[in-house]
Amino acid sequence: MAKKGATKAKEEPLKLFYIFYSQERWDNWIKTLQEANFEVDETGNEMPEGLSLLYKFTEDITISVLKIIRLYQNNRFPKDEALGRLQHVEDIIMNQSGPEELADIVESVQISLLVLFAACKRYISGEFEGEIKTLIKKGRALPEEKMEEGLEIGAIIGAQVINGASCCAKYIKDESENPTLFDEWLTEIETMNEAIGSLKNFDEETGEEA
Repeated sequence: MAKKGATKAKEEPLKLFYIFYSQERWDNWIKTLQEANFEVDETGNEMPEGLSLLYKFTEDITISVLKIIRLYQNNRFPKDEALGRLQHVEDIIMNQSGPEELADIVESVQISLLVLFAACKRYISGEFEGEIKTLIKKGRALPEEKMEEGLEIGAIIGAQVINGASCCAKYIKDESENPTLFDEWLTEIETMNEAIGSLKNFDEETGEEA
């Protein structure tokens, strides 16, 4: 029995834990997309159910990945652990082919998300200097065979967005303007920009799903 007035042992601070993007989460999304209708209604103005779900699918991945970055920013993870967790999610996303009827759709999502993972790694490396407008002009001027360079430029822009810059709504082209692969990456960077805004209060509750 402790003596009266004895100093209580200090309680350790509650450690936050997070459930990160998983294979099960990916599989559930694929099942939902398989059941969705992607046909365009020529008489209406509404987006097809499948395309709406596809945007939410991409947004879900983007937010999940950026939560890892937010935890890194808040010193929850050291650099190596943050990179390891990013790689784990990237492996889940990129090492999938999807069912035959969704193969092209899954591939388009994977190509779009290349810039998300590249930008996160670039941000952690701390190497993302350059003026956004100039970088976009340079990226759009690249021929298709130099899209690896285009991805590096997109990664720099994305890292700047993670660091607080605003991009890329005003630079996004619509379908009538014949957008390139680089333009698709700008669209994903804008999704990142929106996702970052939604994470303002993240990392304040215990046991959150990431």
